[in-house]
Amino acid sequence: MTSIETQTRLHDTQEAFDSVAADYDGPRGNNASIQRMRSEMWRWLDRSFAPGSRLIDLGCGTGLDAVRMAGLGHHVTATDWSPQMVERTRDRAAREGLAGRVQALHVGAHELEQIEEGGFDGAYSDLGPLNCVPDMDAVARQCARLVRPGGQLVFTVINRWCPWEIWHCARQNRWARAKVRFARDTVAVGMNRRTIWTRYFSGREFYRSFAEDFTLEHRRGLCVLVPPPYLDLSEAWQQRLWKADRLLAGWPGVRELGDHFLIVMTRRGS
Repeated sequence: MTSIETQTRLHDTQEAFDSVAADYDGPRGNNASIQRMRSEMWRWLDRSFAPGSRLIDLGCGTGLDAVRMAGLGHHVTATDWSPQMVERTRDRAAREGLAGRVQALHVGAHELEQIEEGGFDGAYSDLGPLNCVPDMDAVARQCARLVRPGGQLVFTVINRWCPWEIWHCARQNRWARAKVRFARDTVAVGMNRRTIWTRYFSGREFYRSFAEDFTLEHRRGLCVLVPPPYLDLSEAWQQRLWKADRLLAGWPGVRELGDHFLIVMTRRGS
């Protein structure tokens, strides 16, 4: 892919997220299922980062994670490729009285070299922003530069292997859609009559980009038994399946599946 093609795709993705920033806290980007996924991420963030940590949020969206972490005493550099999302994050931090703990920057995960200072205690990315980055190897190198030895990365990434989606597409005879996650390059995904350029990963292939500088601590499926956010079930069934998901999703074999996967890595060095 040429640099012009890459820039065009990045611009398309930016426009798509700008177009939904005003209402992304609602059903479009934060329905009940997504809130449960976010809560799972928060459990792992709290396990991974000591109080008062300096953190980078890669793809902060409207700032739900960044402001939550700042409210717990962390200092967050919140970054996003969408300037409208960055503005939402700044406004949220100001409303919560946390502007001093949240620095919101219009910086995409593909341009982390713009953050000059290193020594962060960790970085996190929630619900798939990294799927929109054209070069994951470059992201890994920048994370190694920015995060101190012993610091951790906690990411949730849209997974290649989602049994629920395969079943759903097969049931509707939408075989072309079923194949989208298995593309080896970025693919066009529609949102709000615009295009997001997305690349899907398995957990194993994603970790390869980080393996030189980071040790894999944990990897698990997210929404393995629970359906993806666009498929709804009753509240009772959601609770049952989430309970089973938390129990089983880290098992060998099972952890390869899910709408997303969660991965925790530690920066090597001393």
